[in-house]
Amino acid sequence: MVGRALISVHDKTGLEDLASVLDGFGVEFVASSGTAAKLRELGYNVTEVSDYTGYPESPGGLLKTLHPKIHGGLLLDGDNLAHRLYMERHNIKPFDFVVVNLYPFEAAMNRRAGLREAADNIDIGGPTMIRAAAKAALLYDKVTVVVDPSQYEEIIDALGKNNGKIPTKMRMKLALEAFRRTSAYDAMICKYLTKVNLVQ
Repeated sequence: MVGRALISVHDKTGLEDLASVLDGFGVEFVASSGTAAKLRELGYNVTEVSDYTGYPESPGGLLKTLHPKIHGGLLLDGDNLAHRLYMERHNIKPFDFVVVNLYPFEAAMNRRAGLREAADNIDIGGPTMIRAAAKAALLYDKVTVVVDPSQYEEIIDALGKNNGKIPTKMRMKLALEAFRRTSAYDAMICKYLTKVNLVQ
């Protein structure tokens, strides 16, 4: 069963429905500051990422989730003795469910934002978490990664039908969709930079 969820979403559409189902299965929430605030507003107990890692967010929110306690919880396998000992030594807890959607770079591009504004909308921590979670799904068949609110209905249905578990086939499908999302996101950035003719 899903036991611990890492949630960091710019687009909070549908978050209430997903959180309600996860909470019903006793899932523990760890979330970035804005998402944590929303979850608390909805009435859920949540641990903020900065409280879990022991490092406050940097000014401007540029540094939030890039920390070994986050990525170790995604990439390390507690069933591997060496991994487990490392996790115990450094107080790293595993995540088995990750919900991340990205800064709206496409919206900035579509409104013809200047270079500084466009760069501000390049997400770093989000794609890193998505890729780490998707890799872990492929390696260990343990971590489920969700990258878009349009996936929530299918996830909610699967959790209900499988007593709080995500089937392997769906986990693999979601991992593929995760890599598609990060690939498309990087392609948009390249398209923008090419269009503004950054290097002349």
